[in-house]
Amino acid sequence: MKQLLTMAYRGLGRNRRRSFLSALALGLGVALLLMMAAFVEGEMRNALALSIRLESGHLQVRARGYDGAATSLAWEDLVDDPMTIAGQIAALEPVRTTTPRLYASGILLSGDESLGVRILGIDPASGASAVYQELLDGAWLDPDDREGVLIGAPLAAKRNLAAGDRVTLLVNTANGDIDEQPFVVRGVYTTHTPTHDQRTVLMPLSKAQAITQVGDRASVVWVELDDMFQAEAVAAALISDRLEVQTWQQMNALYLEVESYANAMMAVFYVIVLAITATVVVNAMVMAVFERTREIGILAAIGMKERRILALFLTEAFLLALGGVWIGLLLGGLGVYYLSAHG
Repeated sequence: MKQLLTMAYRGLGRNRRRSFLSALALGLGVALLLMMAAFVEGEMRNALALSIRLESGHLQVRARGYDGAATSLAWEDLVDDPMTIAGQIAALEPVRTTTPRLYASGILLSGDESLGVRILGIDPASGASAVYQELLDGAWLDPDDREGVLIGAPLAAKRNLAAGDRVTLLVNTANGDIDEQPFVVRGVYTTHTPTHDQRTVLMPLSKAQAITQVGDRASVVWVELDDMFQAEAVAAALISDRLEVQTWQQMNALYLEVESYANAMMAVFYVIVLAITATVVVNAMVMAVFERTREIGILAAIGMKERRILALFLTEAFLLALGGVWIGLLLGGLGVYYLSAHG
């Protein structure tokens, strides 16, 4: 075996330029696969993580029948005494943080312009609200603030608003009426997600409950876990006759489905790239065989069996492929590192 490896190595060295270029071509194919796989996986994970941080959490405790897309304020669709429920959930070991949230729809009036927005009532003191605490202007909300709101950077830019400016909100209430109240922009936040920031207005939960006339109720109790994969186990412990629990898998089913399709498409792409790069190795070995027909004849004449001659060229192909894979791992690793650091 050692002799075979030595002969194969020397065979590759006879045309070093071709061997190097063939290994480099294979390496570039492997590097491309690694970078594409890392990019797609990273994008899908980032999208899912962002959805979890901004919207779904790892779990949501809701009143049975609540439709999150409809932002219903009917009392039967809301969670009663959400702070008590949040406190009970927070006592569970896998839970990192939990907080009630209230969703409502409304219209923001600024000057002569109006814009439909989503009102999000949060507990400013909760760690779950940290995702909104990157402020470009102004200050964070106080839990007892009765007239302050935070608006997203895209909304502020679109309406030319800044901290200290006054706006008016028309908000749907639990009894179907519309309440109109003035507010002061306390600050401008960014989550670096324009589609979210341009339509979401934040206010303290207590004020959101008051303006929507829902009393001591919330749309959901939002839960973040230390380990997201314990969501189903924790959900099973929280289900009751009047409450239901949605896991992050259920609330992000579309993301998971898209990820599945993306993985299937990437598998096809992998096969195509590997097939193309494999032809490089095959082409190099075919050329080597044609160039060395005299050598093959001499080896056969001195008694080397056909199987051993075949094994010699297969070993050369293996060494060539191994070199290409190592080059690909090196280049791909550098590319993945660059994408992770600057992507």
